[in-house]
Amino acid sequence: MAHSRILGTGSYLPANVLTNAMLAERVETSDEWIVSRTGIHARHIASDEETTSDLALKAAQAAISNAGIDKGEIDLIIVATTTPDMVFPSTACLLQEKLGIPGCPAFDVQAVCAGFMFALTTAHNYIRTGMAKKALVVGAEIMSRVLDWEDRRTCVLFGDGAGAVVLGESDEPGILHAKLAADGRYKDILNTPAQISGGKIQGMPYLHMDGPAVFKFAVKALSDIAGKTLAEAGVPQDDVDWLVPHQANLRIIESTAKHLGLPMERVIVTLPQQGNTSAASIPLALDAAVRDGRIRRGQTVLLEGIGGGFAWGAVLLRY
Repeated sequence: MAHSRILGTGSYLPANVLTNAMLAERVETSDEWIVSRTGIHARHIASDEETTSDLALKAAQAAISNAGIDKGEIDLIIVATTTPDMVFPSTACLLQEKLGIPGCPAFDVQAVCAGFMFALTTAHNYIRTGMAKKALVVGAEIMSRVLDWEDRRTCVLFGDGAGAVVLGESDEPGILHAKLAADGRYKDILNTPAQISGGKIQGMPYLHMDGPAVFKFAVKALSDIAGKTLAEAGVPQDDVDWLVPHQANLRIIESTAKHLGLPMERVIVTLPQQGNTSAASIPLALDAAVRDGRIRRGQTVLLEGIGGGFAWGAVLLRY
């Protein structure tokens, strides 16, 4: 079977920045309260005119440019999102039209904050089996539109953005190992349960989260799956150059790093200025570290994250 590796990365953040101080004017909270509990200082919010596919387009164009390929070489598009433009068609199909590359398979993956790992693993296996040669994988979210802006427990946590990678066929291993998991028994801890029925919204259309329960489950699940991914790949923890975690909460990131024996100096953190961008957070962090020179070719990188479902996973790669 062929190998796959990341050929290029890209990202996009909306221009509008919402700081903690600005949030404190809308809801009963403060910068100190938010930072002490989450590590977040600000987040980007999409404009009323922007759609998820618009954000995905900007990130995709940046990744294609960074990969140094022609967009016509893309033969698979996967978008990880929990905030699609519409019920259907998929955000991936809308992105495909905006890119002007019709014909190749294009579909969405919905695993919330773990979505990028699920999408990346799917693209990896398409390439390994010869079903694709160059795949565009995007994580894109407008989480601000499913938030109750009067609920300080949740509205302070999330932001909007998109990150993308171009994954290509390679003679040398890039993605070394991936491990995914899910457990629907925990569906009530983190969800947005609304649905459309008869032309009306049925149920609560806002994000609901049991914060303490999520924290407890996330730390154990992420530590376990990261450790198993390394063990199954035969890669010692000391060989990991960088951990790129889902940017949900600084305490979760620190706890996971501690379990892996990694100092925070080897962890990519974009949370303070971006908040939790769900499926976009890992590719956003990856692109930031590639662009500023921290992540370099030949280094070993571990991606990991968890989202509603629960769904979680880890991907070990050599960049």
